[in-house]
Amino acid sequence: MRGCTRRLAWDFSDMKKSFLLTLFAAGLLTAGAAETNFFWKTNATSVALWSGEKVVWQFNFDPATANKPHFHPLALPGGEPLTAFSPPDHPWHYGLWFSWKFINGVNYWEYDAKTKLTAGTTSWQVEKIETHADFSARIELALNYHPRESNQPLLTEHRVIAISTPAADGSYFMDWQLAFQAGDENLKFDRTPLPGEPGGKIFGGYAGLALRFAKGFSDCRVAGTEDIGEFTNERYHFTSKGADYNGKFGEREVGVAMLDHPANPRYPGRWYAAVSPKKPFCFFNAAWLQLKPYELPAHEKLMLQYRVVIHPGRWDSAKLVAEETKFAANAR
Repeated sequence: MRGCTRRLAWDFSDMKKSFLLTLFAAGLLTAGAAETNFFWKTNATSVALWSGEKVVWQFNFDPATANKPHFHPLALPGGEPLTAFSPPDHPWHYGLWFSWKFINGVNYWEYDAKTKLTAGTTSWQVEKIETHADFSARIELALNYHPRESNQPLLTEHRVIAISTPAADGSYFMDWQLAFQAGDENLKFDRTPLPGEPGGKIFGGYAGLALRFAKGFSDCRVAGTEDIGEFTNERYHFTSKGADYNGKFGEREVGVAMLDHPANPRYPGRWYAAVSPKKPFCFFNAAWLQLKPYELPAHEKLMLQYRVVIHPGRWDSAKLVAEETKFAANAR
């Protein structure tokens, strides 16, 4: 894991409780973090925050197990995993992950069922991983995108994911900053067409930052800062500054919100939410390309920023507006 930095990545001893209380008294921990049994686990292919005997979040970057870096599992402290990894119906769904669909007509999303290889290759190096005493973290990656038969990158990316300290209610957020730069060719980013377009499919319109919910997630609902429109073919497609996908594990209500940053092109963004618990198929996507492709000239740059919030309960429009306003205040 070249260039990887880890800080405070240890298994706590019997002195852990005293250590946490010291940090809390110094103002370095929230009440929730001080009262919960948090600790880090890291190895050559992952970094994870644990609470007691359960994972809160785990970031995985082993290319031998998945062709995209991703978060899985993702949960609230002490709760069940919210994410599914490589489910049989869509084995290229990796918990919480980012993937383009088509770049210059080449597919970077799905892979061949036999070879498990995508036509478009996403490769990466971990530049830095920092785990902190307050149980926040920062992850930096360098990524390249190119057709499988070529080693010349069409597109490069510098990705930063900053993960907050869990709050007293267990909620935490991840700020994603994705800085892309085209190589020597003009690039066209595209998606499966929508119904009504040539070759359109009822499942069309997805690409980008996505989350696949675990089996057992029930009573699913979707909210937005604006009207989310009609529910058609078990899907929502809508424009909004932010969106929340929430449901239940047992009797516990929990949700994941995604917030768009006003500096993003095409703000406010488009959202894709599939709600079909019986199949089950519960899928959430910041579908930046949903309505039309995007063209990036050679050597030009593109920046996308999102906040992902894992939280207890169900967020409504008013809560989304308040949280998106906080996120928007963070200058890039």
